[in-house]
Amino acid sequence: MKTDLFDFDLPRELIAQHPATPRDMARLLEVGDSLNDHRIRDLPGLLAPGDILVFNDTRVIPARLTGRRGMARIEVTLHKRDGHGDAQHGDLDARAPAQWRVFARPARKLRVGERIDFAEDFSAEVLARGEAGEVTLKFNVEGEVLIESLHRHGIMPLPPYIQRDAAGEEQDNQDYQTIFAAHDGAVAAPTAGLHYTPELLTALDARDLKRVTVTLHVGAGTFLPVKVDDLQDHKMHSETGIVTREAADTINAARAAGGRVIAVGTTALRLLESAATDDGTLKPFAGDTDIFITPGYRFKIVDLLLTNFHLPRSTLFMLVCAFAGLDRMQAAYAHAKASGYRFYSYGDCSLLHRADG
Repeated sequence: MKTDLFDFDLPRELIAQHPATPRDMARLLEVGDSLNDHRIRDLPGLLAPGDILVFNDTRVIPARLTGRRGMARIEVTLHKRDGHGDAQHGDLDARAPAQWRVFARPARKLRVGERIDFAEDFSAEVLARGEAGEVTLKFNVEGEVLIESLHRHGIMPLPPYIQRDAAGEEQDNQDYQTIFAAHDGAVAAPTAGLHYTPELLTALDARDLKRVTVTLHVGAGTFLPVKVDDLQDHKMHSETGIVTREAADTINAARAAGGRVIAVGTTALRLLESAATDDGTLKPFAGDTDIFITPGYRFKIVDLLLTNFHLPRSTLFMLVCAFAGLDRMQAAYAHAKASGYRFYSYGDCSLLHRADG
């Protein structure tokens, strides 16, 4: 399948630079047999009692660092930790080596064995070089001390289409974090979860809609466009995910009672589809997933998807086309652009009904 099928033009003024205020005033486009305009606070009325929403409870860490290799300035964005965290809770394991895969700029001059200094007591050694600017670093601190160092010296890793100066904006520390955030490890926000407020959760509960969380530590590979002409040549970056037995049992029970599974975000969907068996049973899961969902994929467990509007030629736009249909999503995005919906991480969202076949 050709990447050009998933290309489209987007006016720059539709790229959201800040979230809606309050968060639950973001617009929502329901995409099914027809297109219907709503607000995210209308969501409880669009679902049925007994349905279950699955949220990603990863917490974004300040993963963007600026350091020095000698006199040369180096920018680093962490994107995936080597080694697994706590399989039960999804936290970073303080006993594991502080080794991360990062995107570095400029990467071409970095050599294995060199040191990058981020502060007087905070540095990293280059262990390996990969492709497309990827470098493996080992920090001189680990576990909770590493997280504390990132909070002191790093900034939130906003995607490149959100314009900020080098120091970032303090408000992004709150805006680029969901209210479900519980487990450190993501370097990109599960943005579909950014729209939720305590008031919206109360309304969901009043509708007898069930809620559960899983953990997928989103990597910076999310930002990378597909550069190959043919999708079969694209290599997905893997991300670490955890589905606890309690979460799996809760979702399986809701499905057995006739409830639909609503993935809040493509990250939750990718993890659920990675952990589900062919008959739709969800199993506990702890490990990496590099699932790449494109049209033709047969979905095993997710019935509806709530997600933001994605970049052209991105794996995420390919995923939503696989879920709701390419023609339907092209029409939905054309409607969204014409109606002034706001796109990408801080933008509006859509509720997609699965289009089997």
